[in-house]
Amino acid sequence: MTTTKTYIKEWQQALQQEIHYLKKFGGSRYIVTNGRLLSNEGEFNYYFDTAVPLRIPVGSLIKLEWGTMKTSGKVLSAEGKGVILSLEQSFGDLIPDAYLLHDPWELFEQLIERLDEIKKSKQKRLRIKRLMNPPTEARHPKEKIKSNVHELVLRSKYNPVTFVWGPPGTGKTYTLARTAANKYFQQKKVLILSHSNQAVDVLMEELTAFIKKKNRFREGDVLRYGANMGQMTVHHEISTDWLIEKKDPKLAQNRKRLLEERQHLKQDLAQSFSKRDSDHLLELETQIARMLEKVRKREIQLIKEAFIVGTTLAKAASDSAVYEREYDVVIVDEASMAYVPQTAFAASLGKRVIICGDFKQLPPIAASRDPLVTKWLKEDVFHQAGVVEGMNEGILHPHLFLLKEQRRMHPDISAFTNQYVYHSLVGNHESVFHSRNRIVRRAPFKEQASMLVDTSFTGRHCMSDRTTNSRFNLWQLLLSFQLIHEAFIGGTKSIGYVTPYRVQANLMEQLLEEIYQEECTQADIIAATVHRFQGSERDMMIFDTVDSAPQDRAGMLLTGKDSERLINVAITRTKGKFLHVSNIHFIKNHVFQGKTLRQLVEYQIQHQQTVTTKEIGTWIRNQHPKLRWMHALKLEAVFRDIKAAKFSVILSLPEGMELSKPWQEQLRNRGERVEFRLISDREQEEGYPFPFVMIDEKVLWLGLPYEGAKDIRPPYVAARLCSEKICEYLLKQM
Repeated sequence: MTTTKTYIKEWQQALQQEIHYLKKFGGSRYIVTNGRLLSNEGEFNYYFDTAVPLRIPVGSLIKLEWGTMKTSGKVLSAEGKGVILSLEQSFGDLIPDAYLLHDPWELFEQLIERLDEIKKSKQKRLRIKRLMNPPTEARHPKEKIKSNVHELVLRSKYNPVTFVWGPPGTGKTYTLARTAANKYFQQKKVLILSHSNQAVDVLMEELTAFIKKKNRFREGDVLRYGANMGQMTVHHEISTDWLIEKKDPKLAQNRKRLLEERQHLKQDLAQSFSKRDSDHLLELETQIARMLEKVRKREIQLIKEAFIVGTTLAKAASDSAVYEREYDVVIVDEASMAYVPQTAFAASLGKRVIICGDFKQLPPIAASRDPLVTKWLKEDVFHQAGVVEGMNEGILHPHLFLLKEQRRMHPDISAFTNQYVYHSLVGNHESVFHSRNRIVRRAPFKEQASMLVDTSFTGRHCMSDRTTNSRFNLWQLLLSFQLIHEAFIGGTKSIGYVTPYRVQANLMEQLLEEIYQEECTQADIIAATVHRFQGSERDMMIFDTVDSAPQDRAGMLLTGKDSERLINVAITRTKGKFLHVSNIHFIKNHVFQGKTLRQLVEYQIQHQQTVTTKEIGTWIRNQHPKLRWMHALKLEAVFRDIKAAKFSVILSLPEGMELSKPWQEQLRNRGERVEFRLISDREQEEGYPFPFVMIDEKVLWLGLPYEGAKDIRPPYVAARLCSEKICEYLLKQM
């Protein structure tokens, strides 16, 4: 049996290897633009615009790349679509665009320090030993069990470690919240942890609602500590912000005033840069830092007085106010996405620990290929503690408590995951046979809960981003946007768009922001990668797999070791309608039969849950003013656009295509001042595998000229998109 000290040594080595890799190669890359030098006294402070808000904590270490120049620095401020960076060297007064590289490796260093401290504590080492080597027998009295909540309360009373397996929709949050409340009613100290702020918020909201329902809520006993990401909207009185405002209104007012002043200054700087405003902004940052130190002292006192504290695993490992306390029970939610050393650190903080998650969902993410990183940072604690081992034989570990009934998905959606992912161990609660029908009845595809929109033989649209190598597919992007539009018009106001590829998710995010902003204020519409969706749910989900020709193989995200888990998450976020946008022909030719994606496609075909391009007119009922679909043989509209062009017409012609006479004539007759640019492989420049026409860098015709498209069959369809952002992105790929 491996000793606890050996575990800790290997964990620290794995964390060091990951730090080394991130420092050497970097990871997350963000484009920042319009950089202006704020000051050059000591350090060089720059203000940059960003396309989307960056989720980077203040004080984080970063790198900046501009052409061949590179420098290190840190984040001074990152609110809204603007970021202030302190750089070690000057890049001059203006930087048109650059790449910001960030990886939170400082969090790994803090975790290494916590593990060093655990080495010195016999009690904490014993808690880790119990976690990693759970006994073969459980102590709780099985004959007394009355319900799922009661069983978990009993298990966590009699056993030092309890693993809870909570497949999607099986009441994990409900069960954990009531268990935590039960401990609180017994005056126990409870620490609730998860890798994400969203998961912490959801659990803390449910817990607070239950305690209030029992009329046993006392102000200050329940505390949500750390960055609130907007999920916690109802029970604001458990937040540190609200409690500080009540106990010290003057401090709260000062904080509000300073933060609002900073926000207004940033907006002014984004519109019109001035030296006076930039100096004022830097002065404000100093005042805010002093104010936050006072807030910190208040927060420490609140944590000491609370009985239940909820925060993230990263915050717990970095904040002495959390990790220097002793707890009766520690609850780790979404543990399948947490690093094993994080989970072990969490277990060391309490007399009892409840580890909850779903090892059939996404594992933790790490970049290094070092064997110890693979072992300890790319797999969850359920696997590494051996509680999954008997699963293939249908045997549950004595300390693994399975929640068996799902109440989220319509049965036509859950039927696939129940059979292929959970091997029939999970069933449907009777309520889902009726509760989701309201969503199912809505467009698109009325009365269908699950549908595959097949993009076979619509062209060769899948490319890799030249900077990140992440894949994108404009055809499937636009089809997915149309599905969102049809659903919104049909009355669905809770919509998720999920894809394995970050670039595709970013493109949808930009498209929604540019041409669907008003609708997004009236509905909950989110576009993200699968990893960001774990732990959330929507009435309708669109799963865009992206992969198609001219790629010669399916991406590892869809076929690799963890592909089952990724696809499981994509499907199980939805309540009533699951729409799958995929290229059946490509998948059947490039994905093995045993892979989950292939199984999903064949399952949907077998159950008549598919619609092809031939039937596109049956479900596209609402043309958006900025996205219109039409037959590619009808050229009047595109020729009108060419004639109305003011400064440029760009035409992409894949290799081997000759323009027809009508096209040649229209292009010759364009306005005198309109520049014409041809993009083609024939001139040895890097072209596109699909044809398109771009007018004035704001109107994109996809699918035209249709003669230039390969791998297409009738009906020939074209799409007209009015989007400066998508046009700009496409041009940057050259």
